Amino acid sequence: MATFQVVTEQHGELNCWRISSDRAELLIAQQGAQILSYQRVGEPPLLWLSDQAIFGRGKSVRAGVPVCWPWFGNLQRNPQAVQAMYNGAQAPAHGLARARDWQLLGIEEVGQQLQIEFALPEAQGQLPDWPHSVELKLMVALGADLKLNLTSRNVGTAPVTISQALHSYFAVSDVRQAQVEGVEGLSYIETLADWQQRQQQGPLTFTGETDRIYLGAPQTLSIVDPHWNRRITLTSSGSRSAVIWNPWTERARELPDMADEGWQRMLCIETANVWDDLVELKPGATHSLGVVLASEAL
Repeated sequence: MATFQVVTEQHGELNCWRISSDRAELLIAQQGAQILSYQRVGEPPLLWLSDQAIFGRGKSVRAGVPVCWPWFGNLQRNPQAVQAMYNGAQAPAHGLARARDWQLLGIEEVGQQLQIEFALPEAQGQLPDWPHSVELKLMVALGADLKLNLTSRNVGTAPVTISQALHSYFAVSDVRQAQVEGVEGLSYIETLADWQQRQQQGPLTFTGETDRIYLGAPQTLSIVDPHWNRRITLTSSGSRSAVIWNPWTERARELPDMADEGWQRMLCIETANVWDDLVELKPGATHSLGVVLASEAL
């Protein structure tokens, strides 16, 4: 039987929980139900936490796995059905959920896993300028690997359309040496070139700023990191799209919560429902977006 320890911590302005077992350690913030870091014992971190992260109220931390909901990225770049759900003048990037305090429903040992469950009660009609009623929960399971499951259930009387993502920041030894496998042959939106649609040739390697939406993504993608002799695998469910991002040099210098060289040590692969992969929830309907994060030696 695995043994787990849970400690409450304060990081800057944020309430957090540090959860450790004989296999791994996890840090989660109440704001956004955001995983800030995850590391298996004796290994480099699996998830990246910026050296210059800002732990402030009302702003997502540059780290771990922010939850983007009920839209992803710039709302104006979302399908019209997603835009129509929001009534406000200024739409924050990546939605409303990641900068609000979630309710910790419970921490429970289930077999060899520790399950941590959060809910965002405000999503049931109290989010500013988003007048819909969705029961929103995030389940995090810490065991031999790390599982996340974001569940949206429409408890209102009208249909709801959302885009969303589990915006994972992965730690790599050097992104210039890493590559992503599983994207070969996929169509993608090149957001850095007027949102043109292109086709991926071979695995993805990194030689400059990268911001792509991959369409028709397979269930499993992986990051091959030869210097750390590691393959990180992402196994998704409820998703047909993935966003891959690295800011590179100039963009990183513009980010106050990232060191100038921080881009070298991180790579985002976001398990998502974006572009033509949006989620339409009829009254009473449920959708679950999930990902299992694991790693193995090459």
